[in-house]
Amino acid sequence: MSGHSKWHNIQAKKGKADAARGKVFTKLGREILLAVKQGGPDPAGNSKLKDVIAKCKANNMPNDTIQNAIKKASGEGNNKNYEEITYEGYGPCGVAIIVETSTDNKNRTAADVRHLFDKAGGNLGTTGCVSYMFNKKGIIVIDKTKTSISEDDLMMIALDNGAEDFSSDEECYEVVTDPSEFSSVREALEKQGLEFEEAEVQMVPTTTVPLDDEGLEKVQKLIDNLEDLDDVMNVYTNVD
Repeated sequence: MSGHSKWHNIQAKKGKADAARGKVFTKLGREILLAVKQGGPDPAGNSKLKDVIAKCKANNMPNDTIQNAIKKASGEGNNKNYEEITYEGYGPCGVAIIVETSTDNKNRTAADVRHLFDKAGGNLGTTGCVSYMFNKKGIIVIDKTKTSISEDDLMMIALDNGAEDFSSDEECYEVVTDPSEFSSVREALEKQGLEFEEAEVQMVPTTTVPLDDEGLEKVQKLIDNLEDLDDVMNVYTNVD
């Protein structure tokens, strides 16, 4: 994915996040809960929680809110058990779609996701039916206006700490890592005082599909409807 395309995707997501910040923070709180349940409440010994905190900060979640979510997640009274389930299928125009969810009722979530796919003229498939067209990658995006570090220096810091790729356009830098190197690269960049527009492990398509305006509108409507579901954490497509 080019940085330019990536940047505008982020800007669109930021706009939606601003319009529905409460829902975004609720979903991030659930990611914190899952991370704490898996590895404990101390980020120093829980790399998954560290990564989620970085994602929270990229979404402008206040530190107090993050800390309160960690305390809540580690509290004895928190008995909710969420299961992470990934759905795969094809949307309008044959676009490949991956939907990552976190749910305490997988029957409800499966029914909700299937309904939206059907309504959009798509169909859910079996596990693996589209994921072979994606690679899991760590993605870090930095707004050029928010750093005084030169492009060359930033690139060397990223690559020296394990990044796979570094690219830039007029507006942002994009760092790509293997998932196993994501935390170390992110922490190295954080030590430089950098803020991130995006910092998370994502499913990145190996090839993309171009669509006309009508097709894009249909796919975007399905993505918006999926993201409106409380149980849906992330939606990935191979749209160009």
